[in-house]
Amino acid sequence: MSAGWSAENAKRAYLQALKMAKRGKEPDVAEFISALAAGKNAQLMVVASAGVADSTTLALAAAAHQTGGRVVCISCGENELKASKKALGVHGDSVEFVVGDVKSLMLGGDYKGADFVLVDCDITNAREVFLAAFKGANKDGALVVGYNVRHRASRWRQLKASFLPIGEGLLVTKIDPIGKGNVQRRRSRWIVQVDNCTGEEHIFRVTSSYRKVQLQV
Repeated sequence: MSAGWSAENAKRAYLQALKMAKRGKEPDVAEFISALAAGKNAQLMVVASAGVADSTTLALAAAAHQTGGRVVCISCGENELKASKKALGVHGDSVEFVVGDVKSLMLGGDYKGADFVLVDCDITNAREVFLAAFKGANKDGALVVGYNVRHRASRWRQLKASFLPIGEGLLVTKIDPIGKGNVQRRRSRWIVQVDNCTGEEHIFRVTSSYRKVQLQV
């Protein structure tokens, strides 16, 4: 079971992901994902890839380096798996690769109960995969994140996930912890502000009174 939020893990994973991607310019969505997974102290991170693994998979590898967790990349075929290993280079040793049906693996396979799931929304039947990830993830506060959302955000409103205009768009939803008794819970939302002078994006997470949110099938 993962612990609470770790700002230190988030910062270190963010910088590690930036280094692994060899970018000297402004950070990309991958670094944000890395910080989110590491700050969550995720122990089992699963990415459902639509093709060849890219910087987002590296981002989870950077997070795992901070949390001591595992990263599993589910590929849709053997060719994609081989290409992914080649694309990640030396960092591929930090990732476990598997070929199979994402929905089946998330709902009843070895990866049910993951506490951080990353879904490439370019994958076939992306909405169903996202729902399967939500249903199969750890019920004690897991995060399910979709990336490459693009135009799908308006069509997926019933998922009740938070949309972040970062990169090609992110959908972020959290499974509310169970068994917390009468302790008051709070929900959070993300605010993205753009500096008109520098063009830099500043991302803030704010909390408000708790409201129950469920994914609708």
